[in-house]
Amino acid sequence: MEEEDVYTKDGTIDFRGNPANKKETGTWRACPFIIGNECCERLAYYGMSSNLVLYFKDILNQSNATASKNNSDWIGTCYTTPLIGAFLADSYLGRYWTIAIFSIIYVLGMTLLALSASVPGLKPRCYGKDNCDPTQLQSASCFVALYLIALGTGGIKPCVSSYGADQFDDTDHTEKKHKGSFFNWFYFSINVGALIASSLLVYVQMNWSWGWGFGIPAIAMAIAVVSFFSGTRLYRNQNPGGSPLTRLCQVIVASIRKYKIEVPADNSLLHETANDTESNIKGSRKIEHTKGMRFFDKAAIVTETDNIKDKADPWRLCTVTQVEELKAIARLLPVGASGIIFAAVYSQMSNLFVLQGDAMNKHVGNSSFEIPSASLSVFDTLSVLIWVPIYDRMIVPLARKFTGHPKGLTQLQRIGIGLVISILAMVSAAVLEMIRLRMIRRDNYYDLKEVPMSVFWQAPQYFMIGCAEVFTFIGQLEFFYQEAPDATRSLCSALSLITVALGNYLSSLLITIVTSISSKDGKAGWIPKNLNYGHIDYFFWVLAVMSVVNLGVFIFISKWYTYKTAVGTLR
Repeated sequence: MEEEDVYTKDGTIDFRGNPANKKETGTWRACPFIIGNECCERLAYYGMSSNLVLYFKDILNQSNATASKNNSDWIGTCYTTPLIGAFLADSYLGRYWTIAIFSIIYVLGMTLLALSASVPGLKPRCYGKDNCDPTQLQSASCFVALYLIALGTGGIKPCVSSYGADQFDDTDHTEKKHKGSFFNWFYFSINVGALIASSLLVYVQMNWSWGWGFGIPAIAMAIAVVSFFSGTRLYRNQNPGGSPLTRLCQVIVASIRKYKIEVPADNSLLHETANDTESNIKGSRKIEHTKGMRFFDKAAIVTETDNIKDKADPWRLCTVTQVEELKAIARLLPVGASGIIFAAVYSQMSNLFVLQGDAMNKHVGNSSFEIPSASLSVFDTLSVLIWVPIYDRMIVPLARKFTGHPKGLTQLQRIGIGLVISILAMVSAAVLEMIRLRMIRRDNYYDLKEVPMSVFWQAPQYFMIGCAEVFTFIGQLEFFYQEAPDATRSLCSALSLITVALGNYLSSLLITIVTSISSKDGKAGWIPKNLNYGHIDYFFWVLAVMSVVNLGVFIFISKWYTYKTAVGTLR
C-alpha cells in the first residue's frame, strides 16, 4: 500500500516515461518554472499589445478606427490559434513539447518585430514624433512578425495553465486542494508580467524607442523558454490521448446510425470497458453517465451487429465515457459563449480606453512628466494583484461558511459576479467620456489634442475590469479545466480562449458597423480621427447594454448546467 502511494494515480508520467513519483515530481516544486515561463511570456505579450494600437496609429500612420480594428483582429487571432496548439497537444505532442516548440516560434516572431521597429529599411521613416510614412514592405514586415507571434501563442495559451494544473494529482486530497489555489496564483503571475509591461515597457516605447520597446519583450520571451526547459526533470506529463475530434465525430456518426433505436432505461446496459477505472481513451478516466442529450447515448447501445468480443468498430459503437466526453464539451460551449461579450469589454483596455486616455491630460500633477495613456492599464494589473490574494485568503474562507462549498463559490457563481462588475466598468467609461465631451462643448476645446482633464480619471474603469478578471477569467480557467474530460483539457482550455478571440472580433465588427453607420453624409462618426468630435461614450453604452443582456443569458445557462463526474483513478 505504501508503494502504491509513492506514485500518482491520475495517469501522469515523468520525463523518462515512468509513472510520476509524488516525492520527486510535480506540486509546487515544479510550478515555479511553469509560472516563471508564463510571467515572462505575458510580459512579452502585454509589452506589445498594451500599446500596439498607438504603434499602428503613430508609426504605421493608421486612423483611430483602422488601428483599433487591426489591433482587435490581431488579439483575436492570438486567441484563435490555441485551437491548433490544443489539438496537437491532446492528440500527438503532449503539453510539454507543444509549449516548447511554439515558444521558440514566439521568440522568432518577437525578434522580427523588434527588427522591424529598429533596423533601417524595415523601420518606417518618421518626421517628428507622429508624422511617419511607412512603405508597404515595412508595414508587411510588422504584420508578418505579429502573426508569427500569434501562431506562437497558439501552443502556449491553451497548454500552460493546464500543464501547471497537471502537476497536482486529482486523486490526492491534499494536492487537489492546492490545485484551486494554483489557478489564482497562476493568474497573479500573469499580471506581474503585465505590470512591468504596462509601466516600464510602455514608457520605453513612448519616450525612448519602439525598437527597445519590442526588443526587451523578445529578451523576456527567450528567458521564458530557458525557465521552462529548466524544470523538465520535475514535471508530470499526461500522455496524449489521440485525436479528440475523431472521437467526437465517432459518437455523432454512431448515434446517427442508430437513430431508430430506443435508449434503454437501464444505463448499465450501455457499452463501457470492463476495467473498473480506465476508459478506452488513453490517459482518461471513466466518466459517469449523465442525463440529457440522450440522442448521443444511442452510440453506446450494443446491437446484434456489434462485435464486442473482438475490437468493436468505434464508428458504430462507442463507450459511455466517449459519449460523455462529447456531452461535456457540448455543455461547455454555451458557458464559453457567454464570455464573448465580457471579452469585448476587456478588449477595450488596449483599444478605445487607450485612445480615450490619449485625448486627456497625461501629466502627473504639475510636473513635466507624462504618463503614456496605455500605462493606465497598470491599474487593471494592480487590481488583479490586490484581488487575487483577497479572493484566495479572505473571500473563499468566508463564502465557505455560508455556502458549504469547498471553494466558497462555484466557478459559475464566480464567473457571474465578474460579469456584473464588467457592466459597472463600461458604465464608468461611458460616464467619464460624457463628462469629457461636455467640457469640450462648454469651453470649445475641439481642436485641443489633450483636454485639460487628468487621465487618472480612467483609473476606476481599469480597476473594475481588473476585479472582474479575477472573478470571470480565473473562474473560466478553473471551470474549463475541471469540467474538461481528461484527454481534452488543452482543447477545452482553447475553447475558453476562443471566447476572448470572438470578443475581440466582435469589438472589431462593432467598430466597423458603427463607423460605417455613424459617419454617413460626411459626419464625424462615433470614432473619428479627433475623438473630440466623436461619441465613443455611445459605443461604451452599447457594450454595457449587451453585457446586461449577456448576464441574463448566463444566469439561465448556469441553472441548466450539469457537472461531470470522473470515476476512479488512472495508473
